[in-house]
Amino acid sequence: MRILIGALVVGLLAGCSTPGDLKSGKPSISAASSKAPKQYALCVMPKWQDARTGAAMSETETGYRLIVATDTTAEELLEVNRSQTGSNVVLYQRLSWAPGYGRAAIEKAVRDCL
Repeated sequence: MRILIGALVVGLLAGCSTPGDLKSGKPSISAASSKAPKQYALCVMPKWQDARTGAAMSETETGYRLIVATDTTAEELLEVNRSQTGSNVVLYQRLSWAPGYGRAAIEKAVRDCL
């Protein structure tokens, strides 16, 4: 019985991912914007909130971080960092190849706000 419970716990933890885990993979979108980080983030955030209820935004030392997460998994991570000409924008996605609820809207918002 203990082995079964242990295997179940390991299986559940394997499905978890953090923003750091997302950043270890290849970005789905990497682009530049002439907008300042705050201006760009404030363009994307309402669109993300419309697409997915788990969207949140935080300020970083060099810009902003937007994330869509469930209780156990970070699904989407957008880093918006200050550059000399505006912002560098990088979107990381868990299973970027897989269709998901709101995924097309997430990507569209990132591209539309450039």
